[in-house]
Amino acid sequence: MATYQIGYVVGSLSAGSINRVLARALVRLAPQELEFTEIPIRDLPLFDYDLEDDFPAPARALKDAVESSDGILFVTPEYNRSIPGPLKNAIDWGSRPWGQNSFARKPTGIIGASPGGIGTAVMQASMRSVLSFLDAPQLNAPEAYVTFRPEVFGADGEVRDASTADFLRHYMSEYCAFVQRVLAANAPGHIGDPDVDYARK
Repeated sequence: MATYQIGYVVGSLSAGSINRVLARALVRLAPQELEFTEIPIRDLPLFDYDLEDDFPAPARALKDAVESSDGILFVTPEYNRSIPGPLKNAIDWGSRPWGQNSFARKPTGIIGASPGGIGTAVMQASMRSVLSFLDAPQLNAPEAYVTFRPEVFGADGEVRDASTADFLRHYMSEYCAFVQRVLAANAPGHIGDPDVDYARK
């Protein structure tokens, strides 16, 4: 059985983030074909074009982690109806230098938890716009906006409510299938490969 390396990014820097708890739950409930590694964003400097000639080591490490992953999963809160600053900063570093966008063609998923009822829906809309520009395919359905209830989620990722566990398990199953489809479509020799398309003209 093939396995896929998934890098996941938690959009909050807080050690006690509810989205970090959600990330643990997703790892526990994911299909066994997926293997997970967190891509840290805490040590990144603020993006500055002037630093590109001497690319900062944390930013290079982030790019290497993205490029070595088969897919990227963003597990993130919503700040002021938009993308958290640390996450947007990480995406900006990963897309640079110009022409070396590490997110291109990486199958992505976006999910987030919030104490409120809309469960990061507005942030996710912003993220989709950014990832579309970066040529990063996105799992569009099912959408996953999680209202976080402390009695449902254990700190170790245990999900105590059966319907919530079933929903998150389904989301991760669909993300796994999406990763497989995108990687197959991008494989050398596939009709989507530019060399194949050129040969067919």
